[in-house]
Amino acid sequence: MAELQTPLVAGIRFQKIGKLYHFDASQTPDLKAGDFAIVQTSRGVQIGQVVQMMDDPPKPEQGGWKSIDRKATPSDLLIYQEWQKKEVKAMIDCRAKASALGIEGVKIVKAEFSFDGAGLTFLYNAEDDGEINLEELRTGMQREYRDSKIELRRIGPRDVAKILGGMGACGLESRCCSTFLTEFSPISIKMAKAQGISLDPAEITGMCGRLRCCLVYEYEQYVEARKVLPKRGKKVITPMGEGKVVDVYPLKQAVIVNLVGGPRAEFLKHELEPWDELEALRRKSAAPCDRHENGGCDCGKANYSTKKPKTDD
Repeated sequence: MAELQTPLVAGIRFQKIGKLYHFDASQTPDLKAGDFAIVQTSRGVQIGQVVQMMDDPPKPEQGGWKSIDRKATPSDLLIYQEWQKKEVKAMIDCRAKASALGIEGVKIVKAEFSFDGAGLTFLYNAEDDGEINLEELRTGMQREYRDSKIELRRIGPRDVAKILGGMGACGLESRCCSTFLTEFSPISIKMAKAQGISLDPAEITGMCGRLRCCLVYEYEQYVEARKVLPKRGKKVITPMGEGKVVDVYPLKQAVIVNLVGGPRAEFLKHELEPWDELEALRRKSAAPCDRHENGGCDCGKANYSTKKPKTDD
C-alpha cells in the first residue's frame, strides 16, 4: 500500500501584520511566497498573501487543511483594491449610525469586506467590559448594505492599537504591534519586576492602556540570568572582602555589593563566593574531630572534647 503524500501547505496572511493561516496548496503547485490566493474561510471568500510554502508542515490541530481555490489574478487584485476603498465609507456610515442611535462607549475601529463583497464585518471596541446589545446597529447597517451580510465583531484594546498604528510609548515612530507582532503574548506585572523596571504606570503601560508588549522580549533572559546570581540582601565574599548585595544587573552578570566598612562596588559573577557556604566550611573546620575522644588522631586540631579525662581511683 502506497504511503499517503504530505500535502504542500501554504502559510497565508489576510492582514499585513496578521496571524498566519495554513491551507492545502497541492492543487496550486505554481504558487510561491509573495503571491496572492483566493480561499474559502469561516468569514466567506477571502484573498490573502502567501508568506511561506511548507513541504513538511506540522499536523493540523483538528481535521485537515482547507484547499486554496486558486491563485489570484491581476483582475482579482483590482477588485480587492476597490473593496478596500469602500471599507472607509462603510466605517464612517457605521459610526454615524451608532451616533444617531445614541450608542455611547462603543468605537467602530474598522470595516472589512470579504473578497466577493458578500460579507461586511465591523470591528469595534467598547469601554464597558460587559455584554453590549448592538442588534439595532447591525439591523440599521443591514438596511444600508443589503448585498452584504453584516457582522459586528468586538476586539480588544491591543488590537485597536495595532489597527490604528502611530507612535509607540517608547518613542518609536511605529508601534511594535503594527510593525512585526503577529500575535499578542500574555503579559504580567511580574515581568516588569523581574527586569527591575519601575512599576509606575507611565513606565510600563502602552498606548493601548495595557502592559507594554516589550516587557516579554527579555523576560526569559532575565529569569535565567538571575538563577546564577545572588539575590538582594545576600552576603557574599568579594576580592575586597565581605559585603551584602544591594543591586543586581542580570544581563551584565554583575551585582553591586555594599562592602563591610567600605564603599559600594560592582563585581562580576565569577568574582563572588557565597558567604554562607564559606561560613559553613569554617564552622566545620573548627569543630572537634570524633577520633579525639579515642586519642591517636593526627588531624592537627586542638582537643575540644568537653569530657573530663578518666582518673585512677
